[in-house]
Amino acid sequence: MEGPVEVTMPDGTTVFSERFVAAICVCRRSRTQPWCDTSHRRHSRARAARPHAPE
Repeated sequence: MEGPVEVTMPDGTTVFSERFVAAICVCRRSRTQPWCDTSHRRHSRARAARPHAPE
């Protein structure tokens, strides 16, 4: 989403990003919650590199 962005967390605290573009993490792998830090990319590549089990 286009910034600046203000997000109210479930505990009632408010976090703010002044970035031009901000991404909200929905995969819950980010270390910078609620902002996306692209942690999902590392996880999905590792999964894609594994061979599939025969059916």
